[in-house]
Amino acid sequence: MAPKMKAAMKAMKAMKATAMKGKAMTKTGLAEALASSTELSKKDCGAVLESLATICAAEVKKTGKLTIPGLVMVKTRKKPATKAGKREMFGKVVLVKAQPAKTVVKAYPVKALKDNF
Repeated sequence: MAPKMKAAMKAMKAMKATAMKGKAMTKTGLAEALASSTELSKKDCGAVLESLATICAAEVKKTGKLTIPGLVMVKTRKKPATKAGKREMFGKVVLVKAQPAKTVVKAYPVKALKDNF
């Protein structure tokens, strides 16, 4: 096996191992954690999360970029349209349909979050 393949396999095993450690925190779990660390009620924390989601969605749609300090940067990216035709995939020629241009949302961890790991 090539050294690149071994490195890729090792990385995939590491990702699977971290994924199996535990379940992701739900919105309710996050609201409970916020309520226990602050003086707010669980209901208020849930409302804060709801408003944060709507504000973030509106801001990303309007400006194309949003940063939540210490956590994540969300950007939009325009993917160009693709033409219809034949493409070779895994050694087989496949007919593909034309796709329109679309805007994709991408999220990147900020440096402060990366430094925690």
